[in-house]
Amino acid sequence: MVIGAGAIACLGLATPAVAQDTGGGREQIVLSGRIDVDEGETLNRVVIFNGPAAIAGRVTESVIVFNGRTTISGTVGGDVVVFNGSVTVRSGATIGGDLVTVDSPAVEPDATIRGEQRRMNTDFDAARFGFASRIAWWIGYTVSTLLLGLVLLALAPGADNALAVAARERTGAAIGLGAAAFFLLPVAAVLLLAIIVAIPLGLFLLLALALVYTFGYVAGAHVLGRRLVKPPKSRFAAFLAGWAILRAIALIPVLGGLVWLLTAIFGLGVLWVAARRTGTAEHAAPGSPSVPPMPQPAG
Repeated sequence: MVIGAGAIACLGLATPAVAQDTGGGREQIVLSGRIDVDEGETLNRVVIFNGPAAIAGRVTESVIVFNGRTTISGTVGGDVVVFNGSVTVRSGATIGGDLVTVDSPAVEPDATIRGEQRRMNTDFDAARFGFASRIAWWIGYTVSTLLLGLVLLALAPGADNALAVAARERTGAAIGLGAAAFFLLPVAAVLLLAIIVAIPLGLFLLLALALVYTFGYVAGAHVLGRRLVKPPKSRFAAFLAGWAILRAIALIPVLGGLVWLLTAIFGLGVLWVAARRTGTAEHAAPGSPSVPPMPQPAG
């Protein structure tokens, strides 16, 4: 849910419109911008993710708007589906299929809708499902982070000391790098979505964000636990201590979300710093110059 909301918010921030025309320019897909089908113009299908759509000409198939104001004054042969935004059907306009909206549309006299006019049901009984869904998500995420942390420590035992040293010696750098990674990765994904040939890579990056953030959260939990459970006690005991504290705080509304955010940011930064230190050490070790012996004083 969080990643989906972030993706929609980022799409809303992407100002340039990107159009994809296929079949001789008869199909138009826009990520963010505006679509105008002028009088005398004909397209097969119109899809816009964020921005207004004005159909004064002819669309032979469907018009789909995810977020934006929609005005129909021409002809649409298929359905008009608007997930979010006001809808106006002008007098003299014709919709050959259904008109499906979330908000109540403004249909002027003499407008023709040959299919059904219906609204999408977006009602959600938060009192009935909110608490249960939150507990179910908490249980699922708690088990997932537990398994991920234990597996990582089992496969990479050296991560215990590397994360602890990075958090202790490069605290400021970890916070800065973690914040950069947390907030710039979604922006990079949206920029990739704005390039037609890079859309698959952008989608893959958006889908991977949940796993990347969870890696940061697990690393942050281990750092917290190692602060409380000092060596030579087991790295698993340290992780379990930090993990248990964070998952207990996660049950508290608002505070749990804020602590998750800060932990994930710091954990991502610690991972980044630890990886750079490890890479630098491995690169320098084979070619490190030998120290020449000190000259002996003449006797």
